[in-house]
Amino acid sequence: IDPIYISEVSPAEHRGRLVTWSEIATNVGIVFGFSSGLIFYDVDANVAWRLMFSMGIILPSLLIFFVIKVMPESPRWLISKGRDEEAKVVLQTIYPASSDIDLLVKDIKNAIKREMAAENAVGWDMILFPTPSYRRMLLVGVGSAIAQQLVGIDAIQYFLDYILAEAGVEEGRGRIGILVGLGVLKLVVIVFAGRAFDKNGRRPLMFLSLFGLTVAVFILAA
Repeated sequence: IDPIYISEVSPAEHRGRLVTWSEIATNVGIVFGFSSGLIFYDVDANVAWRLMFSMGIILPSLLIFFVIKVMPESPRWLISKGRDEEAKVVLQTIYPASSDIDLLVKDIKNAIKREMAAENAVGWDMILFPTPSYRRMLLVGVGSAIAQQLVGIDAIQYFLDYILAEAGVEEGRGRIGILVGLGVLKLVVIVFAGRAFDKNGRRPLMFLSLFGLTVAVFILAA
C-alpha cells in the first residue's frame, strides 16, 4: 500500500523518485537482516535468532509512531470522500506556497472522474479480448511482474549462503560478509535508479536493467 500512498501525496514531478523509497526501505531491511548475521555471529544460536526477532520490533514501532503523528491523510482519498477542505490543508503542507491549491483539487477531482468512468466502461472484455494498444500495456505490466519472479533473484538472494558454500567459500563469516556487500550494492543501485527515474524515464532504465540482468544470469549459469 505504501507506493500508492506515496504516489497520492507527492507532487507529480517527484513521484517516480519518491515511490522508489518503498523499494529502498525494503532493501535497507534486507541489508540489516544480512548484517545481523555478522552482529550475532559469535552469539549462541539458541539466543541469536531470538535477538534477531526482537530487533524486528524496533522499526515497525517507529513506523507506527510516524504514521500516527506525522503522516497526513491522502488528499486524493479525502477528495473522493467529499472532504475537500481537509484535502486542501494537506495539499498546502506538501506543495510549495505558490501552488494553486484550488486548481490541484480540481485536477484530482477530474482524475477521479476519469478513473471511475474508465472502470465503468471497461469490463472483463477489455482484459479477455484486449485491443492491440491495451494488449501491449498488459504485456508490459504483467510481463514485468512475471519476469521479476522468473529470473530467480529471490531464490538466489535467499539461498546465496548455500550457493557460496558450494562455490568454495567455507568460512561462515566470509559468506555473511559477501551477503552484506551484495545487499549494499543492490541498495546503492536502487538509490541511483530512483534518482534517474524522473530525469531519464522508465523505458531506458528498463532496457538497461534487462541487459544487465541478462549478462548476470549468463555469468551465474556459467
